[in-house]
Amino acid sequence: MSDFWPHGKVGELYGVLRPDGYTERAIFIIDGEGIIRYIDIHEIDNQPSNDVLFAEIQKISSGTVSARTEKDGNQELLHGGVVMYCTSWCPDCRRARQWLKDNQIPYREVDITQNRAAAAQVRKWANGFETTPTFDIDGTIIVDFKIDKLKEVLANKIK
Repeated sequence: MSDFWPHGKVGELYGVLRPDGYTERAIFIIDGEGIIRYIDIHEIDNQPSNDVLFAEIQKISSGTVSARTEKDGNQELLHGGVVMYCTSWCPDCRRARQWLKDNQIPYREVDITQNRAAAAQVRKWANGFETTPTFDIDGTIIVDFKIDKLKEVLANKIK
């Protein structure tokens, strides 16, 4: 998130708004319960390594990763059937899981915070963004939880 004056309310609340109206380069990782689990504040021109941030996110989410989630970061991408690329904390992912369950649609799940190759593939499909959930349904890609599109593609699988 980028937050600066006159819109600097969040930066001010987190104590990182500078007098010139800009924020420090500050990274706060907040878990699904709203608890700040990681803080990194440093010079505005110093950008941290994404690997450090991914490692911190992995530490936080490792206790909540579903047993059905593909965990190996070097694993090849899954193909065939319904594959949902997601994160453990995403509200739309939770809704998608429930929708798939309610409609008795079998699927496999890949947590993109655990499998960085999958995250890279999602970025390709979603114009550079790690948008979750993203679905690969027998080669048809659906970015985001779009029920109408899912129903259309899964028409013969929904009972």
